Amino acid sequence: MAVFSDQVIQWMELAEKKVDSRFKAIDRIVDANQWKVIEAFQKHQVSDFHFAGSTGYAYNDRGREVLDLVYADVFGAEAALVRPHFASGTHSIATALFGVLRPGDELLYITGRPYDTLHKVIGKPGDGTGSLGDYGILYKEAALLDHGGVDWDQVTNLITPATKVIGIQRSRGYDWRESFSIDQIEEMVKRVKEIKQDVIVFVDNCYGEFTEDREPTEVGADLIAGSLIKNPGGGLAETGGYICGKAKYVELAAYRLTAPGIGGEVGAMLGTTRGIYQGLFLAPTIVGQAVKGSVIAAAVFEQAGFESKPGWDEPRTDLIQAIAFSSSAHLIAFVQGIQRAAAVDGHVVPEAWDMPGYEHPVIMAAGTFIQGGSLELSADAPIREPYIAYMQGGLTYSHVKYGILTALQNMIDHNLL
Repeated sequence: MAVFSDQVIQWMELAEKKVDSRFKAIDRIVDANQWKVIEAFQKHQVSDFHFAGSTGYAYNDRGREVLDLVYADVFGAEAALVRPHFASGTHSIATALFGVLRPGDELLYITGRPYDTLHKVIGKPGDGTGSLGDYGILYKEAALLDHGGVDWDQVTNLITPATKVIGIQRSRGYDWRESFSIDQIEEMVKRVKEIKQDVIVFVDNCYGEFTEDREPTEVGADLIAGSLIKNPGGGLAETGGYICGKAKYVELAAYRLTAPGIGGEVGAMLGTTRGIYQGLFLAPTIVGQAVKGSVIAAAVFEQAGFESKPGWDEPRTDLIQAIAFSSSAHLIAFVQGIQRAAAVDGHVVPEAWDMPGYEHPVIMAAGTFIQGGSLELSADAPIREPYIAYMQGGLTYSHVKYGILTALQNMIDHNLL
């Protein structure tokens, strides 16, 4: 058994006494989402033959076809495209955007600068990378207000006849702000449609699935995308992503994933079908475990004197727990402590490095069964001021608790507390 100091144990015990009401609220969301998933499975009569593999073109792969229908129902959408062929959430997002945007169109993000890995997707005219900008697709962004809200005066001025897609990032990314709730996204959709009725509202839904009892497509978003190695994969999907939304936009995204005229009609599932189905079934409960882990992390680190966002008693709309540290040494010790608590690669000591798609060196704790699986306990941070670590995931609450204790003890062992 790991040995933790009396101080660390006391912080945890005090925090756990606080969070009971928040945990009960999370349990209610888990129940609502679990029942929604089961009802979608039952509606489409999912059976074990749907888990069979397919080869080659995989025409008439009924398991794949029903999986799309189940996802569409769970997310309150007209259609869905759920495939192992998406390499990451960024790939899913890029596929959705390239699917609906054409040269001369304009993409406007109204939630500030998007996550680092999308910067290269957006690109610049003539950059030679095949980015949106390289194809003549214009890009604008509206900076958020100081308190993290949408600057509607700026948004109104930026929307033009060329504005084809409004982009919304649900999660905070590497920003010290609150993530956007479904109620807030609903208001965003309403207001941009009042300004330009035919605009397509796209939501980057990564880290947000099943943290609330509704999804963006249930409140008017036209298109959403995410990763199966995050929330909806339930820790079992080995790879992949999804796109949900209006049928005509999902079809355009499918043409981008494969080829025009082919779309979602082909694509061998390569033995992944059972894991994707079962992962979706487990996702509401596993997400609930991870959200509880974020709540207790906030409560414990507040006990230890650090600022957390969101606070332990605030509602959650994604998995991510941001914790602000006073130095890079604190940040690095925290991330290395999370790694030390892993069942996989717990012996590895992470160091900062120049990860593809990121603009600053990043340190990442990722002792996961699925490489990069951020529904599993992980933490990462760019090495830049302010020194903020972003913790997410945890397939079990007990593992998150162990990770928090280990991270705090590592900081004490390095004379940082």
